[in-house]
Amino acid sequence: MDKIKIQNLEVFAKHGVFPEENVLGQKFVISAVLYTSTRKAGVTDELSHSVNYGEVSHYIKNYVEGHTWKLLESVVEHLAEEILLHFPLLNQVDLEIKKPWAPIGLPLDTVSVEISRKWHTAYIALGSNMGDTKGFLDFAVQMLENRSDCQVQMVSDYLVTKPYGGVEQDDFLNGALELKTMLDPEELLDALHEIEKATHRERKIHWGPRTLDLDILLYDDLVLDTKDLHIPHAEMHLRDFVLIPMAQIAPWKRHPLTGKTMEEMKNNL
Repeated sequence: MDKIKIQNLEVFAKHGVFPEENVLGQKFVISAVLYTSTRKAGVTDELSHSVNYGEVSHYIKNYVEGHTWKLLESVVEHLAEEILLHFPLLNQVDLEIKKPWAPIGLPLDTVSVEISRKWHTAYIALGSNMGDTKGFLDFAVQMLENRSDCQVQMVSDYLVTKPYGGVEQDDFLNGALELKTMLDPEELLDALHEIEKATHRERKIHWGPRTLDLDILLYDDLVLDTKDLHIPHAEMHLRDFVLIPMAQIAPWKRHPLTGKTMEEMKNNL
């Protein structure tokens, strides 16, 4: 990915733990690395195909001067999210904010906080076999779309499938969606659980009936195993109700461990 760099942009803003910092203000120095493809702009010589670093610089200045936080961590976190939301050609932004002459009672030049934030691609499985099954799946899609840090890119057709896991229950309605998100995997899992909770999902019987079931199938090409989260989903390669919708919306997407595409895994069942 190509980079556009903004180095040491000076702004005067009111951020700090001490009350006088929020009133009197002080100088902050901000640097940004903008990740985007400059190829089309370079070939056509048209600015509309790139990210205008002048606009980004003014946006940073106006945003940082127009808000007040106690922590530098909050300044860069909110700023990174707003930049990614406001400039759609950006995939990632690295930000550093420096605070000269921080009031710590010791001589120093600056303190700074530096972060990197980006859009990630996740694939989510959807399922329901209680109540208004289609309504619950549509509700999940809409709740994700309503979040500023998530953008639903594509939703598969819904399909009726037999229950998985040996528990006698009604048939399921299943699907999958592609999600562009700024959330990290644990945050995304929490967001999915909140959506399930809103449909009064109860976890009483393993593989039992449910109003709504949302699972993270893939997250970029990440391989993650924790107590609460396994990415890629441990059993996705065994489930036709996962692979059929995944093969519809992302047939070319490869499993990060096996290297097989969704289409290949579906055909191998």
